Amino acid sequence: MCPANMFSTEKKEDSTKKQQPLQTINLDQGDPTMFVEYWKKAGEKSSIVINAWQNLSYFPNDNGGNICWFLEKEFSDEVTKLHELVGNAVTKDRYIVVGTGSTQLYQASLFALVNVNDHDYSSKPMDVVSAVPFYSSYPAVTDFLKSGLYKWGGDAYKFDHKNEPYIEVVCSPNNPDGHTMGPVVNGNGGKLIYDLAYYWPQYTPITKPADHDIMLFTVSKSTGHAGTRVGWAIVKDEKIARKMTKFIELSTIGVSKDSQYRAATIMRAVTESGQSISLQLAGNFFEFGKNIMVDRWERLRKVASENGAFSLPKYPKQYCNYFGEIKEAHPGFAWLKCNLENVEDCESLVKGNLKILVRGGKNFGMDNSKYVRVSLLDLEDKFQILLERLSTVSSSSTKVKA
Repeated sequence: MCPANMFSTEKKEDSTKKQQPLQTINLDQGDPTMFVEYWKKAGEKSSIVINAWQNLSYFPNDNGGNICWFLEKEFSDEVTKLHELVGNAVTKDRYIVVGTGSTQLYQASLFALVNVNDHDYSSKPMDVVSAVPFYSSYPAVTDFLKSGLYKWGGDAYKFDHKNEPYIEVVCSPNNPDGHTMGPVVNGNGGKLIYDLAYYWPQYTPITKPADHDIMLFTVSKSTGHAGTRVGWAIVKDEKIARKMTKFIELSTIGVSKDSQYRAATIMRAVTESGQSISLQLAGNFFEFGKNIMVDRWERLRKVASENGAFSLPKYPKQYCNYFGEIKEAHPGFAWLKCNLENVEDCESLVKGNLKILVRGGKNFGMDNSKYVRVSLLDLEDKFQILLERLSTVSSSSTKVKA
């Protein structure tokens, strides 16, 4: 338990009244419900009617001859248009592979990279690594199938590849800390997967179109539609794209047409909102998201600076090609560090005393328990509760490091 003097006593309750216990709020997962008001205003422009006859076949009516045989042309066209508008990824002369969210595409990428030359690595699984703090699901998803082809290898900073093949996952902007990342393992034989789920202008400056061998995106964080369960990979190499398609074919026999039609409609609405030709009522989608994130980070930093109990990462200001202005990152998660001298486990403090579900630093490969990841993507009322409860932590027992 944390000492009582850590919490503000400015507002004293009548001792005759029974204090109501705090209600627990969940800010552990990045559930992007902050976008709900935008999509309510968007109305019919983001709605879709799917006729029953459209889903009778396993195959699309026309996928434009794509290697990914279950890819709907309407979906791939809207993916290309959206990236061209935002300028965050190169799509020309690339292959698009659709998946049931980016998690399936991540597994498909691992399968493809190990099998691209049909080489047998089964006698020694290929190591998969990522730089700490890495996305907390990477270890579990990598080892979930208990594949003999690859295995989780831990922190990329500490990895000794010994000139043997390996796969490095680069999450940029990084989940959980929001920093722009690049590969850190220096050696031959490395293969790279870029997880770019948050490389969108509401979260970070778009400095240039990403151009990597494998790039993973998802509608969950780009438009907020986590329940649609659709992601896509942009792939340079034809063999890799074919192997990824094969993995998805064997695991789920393709991807739901309903989800692809839905995602295509949503992305079209976002693209048109950015071109100022539609959705006048709701406005530019990315402007909407940016304004929320800027506001929330300003309020969160104010609370952290006033009580000194917590600190947050600092991000460099960069020119954003999409907005045409210099701005800093405003990530979807806060990588919160506890500065209290007598608290070693920040997760226990926030969960136990403040009744806020968060994800502790050890889940992201950290040895230091002073860090937690807090979602900033939820509804406004939950975010306001977060601020109010963080502000109750007293600064009297803090040791703030520069």
